[in-house]
Amino acid sequence: MKPAIAIPIPASKSCGPGRPKDLEKRAAILDAAKRLFPTSGFEGTSMDAIAADAGVSKLTVYSHFRDKETLFVAAIRVRCEEQMPETLFDVDVQGPVRRQLEAIGRAFFALLTSPESISLNRLLTSGTAPPKLTQLFWEAGPQRVQGGFQEFLRKEIAAGQLVIEDVPRAASQFFALLKGEVHARMLCGCGAASTDADVDTHLHATVEMFMRAYGVPQAQGAAR
Repeated sequence: MKPAIAIPIPASKSCGPGRPKDLEKRAAILDAAKRLFPTSGFEGTSMDAIAADAGVSKLTVYSHFRDKETLFVAAIRVRCEEQMPETLFDVDVQGPVRRQLEAIGRAFFALLTSPESISLNRLLTSGTAPPKLTQLFWEAGPQRVQGGFQEFLRKEIAAGQLVIEDVPRAASQFFALLKGEVHARMLCGCGAASTDADVDTHLHATVEMFMRAYGVPQAQGAAR
């Protein structure tokens, strides 16, 4: 009787270091969505186009995102999280509140004036976007940023750094000041690119005005 011949079993392939393949594909899909939605709009961007841009099949796209609306919301959320992560709103009670406000303001201004944001804003305010889409955009982007900043303000109030009665209104005022004329001109297509010095001056002035309104007054009589 011949001895049994051992059949070698091939070792399973390893994905190697780094992210698993499914996470890499998901990231590629989101990157494609972040590029295509602002330039082609929601209606003009197909799942086929996103799959082709990401280098995956349409079936793979649907395996990660059940429909185009879900992918749109995810792309907006990721874009905001990349430029304004939750850690940006962590309060450093030992550090000056002005410095933290400037860091938040700088990140918001960069997000707001990026080419992708300008294109997306034009598309959503053109009057052709369905109301449901604009609501999804608001919840995934601006509302999330507003909520994070409001929580930051409440912590600074509790720490005795700010005096604010209406937190939602103060947060809205801060972001409106940051937009200023620059954002309106960019939306109209007549705004020149701001220099670093211009941005710094704008941020400092915005924070100064905000602090004059909501900063803790200096103790009266301390210098007497």
